[in-house]
Amino acid sequence: MSEFITSHDGTRIAYDREGSGPPVILIGGAMQFRGFDPTTVAMARLLAGKGFTVVNYDRRGRGESATATSFTLDDDIADIAALMAEVGGEAALFGNSSGGAIALAAASAGLPVAKIATWEVPLGVEDGTDGAEFFTGLRAVLDAGDNEAAVEYFMKDMPPQWLAGAKASPGWPIMVGLAPSLSADAESLARAQSAPRAELWASVTQPVLAMVGSSTQPLMDAAADSIVSSLPDARRLAISGENHAWEPESMATTLAEFFAA
Repeated sequence: MSEFITSHDGTRIAYDREGSGPPVILIGGAMQFRGFDPTTVAMARLLAGKGFTVVNYDRRGRGESATATSFTLDDDIADIAALMAEVGGEAALFGNSSGGAIALAAASAGLPVAKIATWEVPLGVEDGTDGAEFFTGLRAVLDAGDNEAAVEYFMKDMPPQWLAGAKASPGWPIMVGLAPSLSADAESLARAQSAPRAELWASVTQPVLAMVGSSTQPLMDAAADSIVSSLPDARRLAISGENHAWEPESMATTLAEFFAA
């Protein structure tokens, strides 16, 4: 059954809490929330069974969480802080895709993060400007009030079959509805290019596991290498996965081993 917390600006955030043990908060990437992401729901249940309190939440403007007047990266970080307070303070984070960039931003903002695991964070090159340009372009489309065009813009650099499949699926209206929340995803990727990463993440001294699929895109490989080279206690791991996806049992086992070590 869903539980709810109220974030810093009064936005209601919905979440599931399963299991008992050290807390782990799952941060979804673009388009993801509990009712639209059965893979993460299954993984959360498996990870909870391995001795953790697992919090799987709907980011603001998605699923059962309320819409909001603001969808900044700092808003998302404040939502995570509210969830951490609810589970007693310090928690580990698992960030899926752009959720990994949000997790790293949360740790660098000083939240009490125990460990961080990321999956295929789609970071651009460290000294690039593409993230800021993408964020500016997305904000322009969102400010014009065209949510469908915003989702199309967000997916423009992904394999074309991904966008075609999304538009042909019954989930397309749901994706269009959550478009405003994509702003924080884009901002997180832009922020990761806003300074040298070792400087940007200087306060991130926690253990970090940067995961990629055994079959992945060059962008994801390069991003994982950049995360590892920029942090003092980070390592890379390839697990079974392709097309930016992973298998619940394999991911739950990997996370349990990392968080318990």
